[in-house]
Amino acid sequence: MTPLRRAYERWLLPPLLDLACGLPALHRERAAVVARAQGRVLEVGIGSGLNLAHYRVAQVQRIDGLDPSAELSRKARRRAEQRQLPLQLLQLGAERIPAADDHYDSLVCTFTLCTIPEPGLALAEMYRVLKPGGLLLFCEHGLAPDAPVARWQRRLNPCWSPCAGGCRLDRDGPALLRAAGFALEELQQHYLPGPRPWTYVSRGVARKPQR
Repeated sequence: MTPLRRAYERWLLPPLLDLACGLPALHRERAAVVARAQGRVLEVGIGSGLNLAHYRVAQVQRIDGLDPSAELSRKARRRAEQRQLPLQLLQLGAERIPAADDHYDSLVCTFTLCTIPEPGLALAEMYRVLKPGGLLLFCEHGLAPDAPVARWQRRLNPCWSPCAGGCRLDRDGPALLRAAGFALEELQQHYLPGPRPWTYVSRGVARKPQR
């Protein structure tokens, strides 16, 4: 990694991500799922803690927030303190989660699967650490159903991804969840306001089946 690239990812990218991911339309999507988290919670890709505004404090025993970015984690810690949420931050990627099998009551994953280098491995780990019957609450942008939009997503990826922390525009979040073994119980898909290659969103609830 060049010094210029390193400086961009350390100093410029974190505030840009916090700004872009904190738009009002995205907060409405987050609020629709995050408020359902309860018990011991793992949030994968907690980033700067934008979801922390939407947790119901009385429902949450503890939140473990997983994210490889130290710069974003500092913002998350401040936001947790403001809401008096019991947060422990883990500066790690999601491909290897340091928790026992069947440990968490709820998982939260919002606008994260697009950036994980190996989403299949990450989802296998998320499945492993979630209790049978537990909920994965998700909201992700990704592959659009309209062929012209999907073509543009694939064309834009090579330029977009290096500038946006590895984000890919054409990941199919619901398909990845199903492939990992989760049962999708609720799913809403729609375009948000803005350029369509960036704004097709899937949000809902997936469950780890009971054994």
